[in-house]
Amino acid sequence: MSRDLILVAISLITWGVGEGMFFFFQSLYLQELGADPLKIGGILGGVGLAMTISYLPAGVLSDRIGRRPLIHGAWIIATCATALMAFAKTLPIFTAGMILYGLTGFVTVPLNSYITAARGKLSVGRTLTLISASFNLGSILGPLIGGWVASQAGLQTNFRLAMIIFVLSTAVILFIRPQPVEAPIPGEGRSGLRFLLNERYLRYTALMFLVMFGLYLSQPLTPNFLLNERGVDLLRMGQLISARSVGIVLFSLTLGQLNARVGFLAAQAGMALFNLFIWLGSGFSFYLAGYMLMGSYITARNLAIAQSRALVRSDNMGAAYGFLETIMSLAIVLGPPLAGYLYELQAEWMYWVSLALIFIGVSASLVFSPVRRADVQAFEEKERAEWIQS
Repeated sequence: MSRDLILVAISLITWGVGEGMFFFFQSLYLQELGADPLKIGGILGGVGLAMTISYLPAGVLSDRIGRRPLIHGAWIIATCATALMAFAKTLPIFTAGMILYGLTGFVTVPLNSYITAARGKLSVGRTLTLISASFNLGSILGPLIGGWVASQAGLQTNFRLAMIIFVLSTAVILFIRPQPVEAPIPGEGRSGLRFLLNERYLRYTALMFLVMFGLYLSQPLTPNFLLNERGVDLLRMGQLISARSVGIVLFSLTLGQLNARVGFLAAQAGMALFNLFIWLGSGFSFYLAGYMLMGSYITARNLAIAQSRALVRSDNMGAAYGFLETIMSLAIVLGPPLAGYLYELQAEWMYWVSLALIFIGVSASLVFSPVRRADVQAFEEKERAEWIQS
């Protein structure tokens, strides 16, 4: 692994500890500040919208000015956003901090482009899942600390400690080296988004929205479901969130070794089991297993991006990743309000609706995906041969 990938991994492990201390407790803290399930769903949808509108501009900019400036900017802004949440005393100010933090989700695009370019002879799928695993190694520890801190000193303390940890993570990421901006292909110019507007790529992105909507729907309000409907306390909630991070690491290290299309289908099956375990489970051991299976969602997103690499050129990689992240993140915008509505009607309905959508998504992936297993394999072999020659 290159020096820059090691620095990214160290920074992400540190960030994972800090984010794990508060991220999945946010819906519970919103409840403490007076928000009901419908309002919580709306706020989380707004945060998802902030993420969604940031991806595409970040992808285009990373192709034009380079990836490192955007990575640095995201780390710094997210640290400031966490400070705003840490010291907010009202729901509107806290929500503003959440939305600002959500906007920094754009870092996913330049970061994925950066590590794709720095991966050497590793496959795209393996590289993305390995780096994801590093972040989630930190996320295993963060919720355990966060659950204990919240039970002893209140949830607001989690945000303040996370802010300090983020300062350390930022100090590390500042040392990654710049990468050259990809030159346009001779004779074709830099076609940007116009190159992406073809039938195969657009069909793929539409399919990914359908899949991710089903995979994400029940996740945002599951902590509230377990707290309010199943009596799980904050200390055990931290253990569950850590189990999710363990699941991400395990799924990343196992499914990431497979052909990206095969691993993607397996990750969807994992999320179906998550819904079943939370919905029908009758004790903490079921919820623990369910949260470990929830880790397959992040692996599915990474493998969706890895598959898309076979459809785009290197000089359009940032724009392609940004467009795909935008489409997939529409699920994060639309999912929480629907989940809040379903929760208000009947809490368990979130899970059976999600299961129905996952079944539809798996079926559509098998039938309609323009990226087949052989496409991914041929692309990886071509890239590996080019890397060896260079």
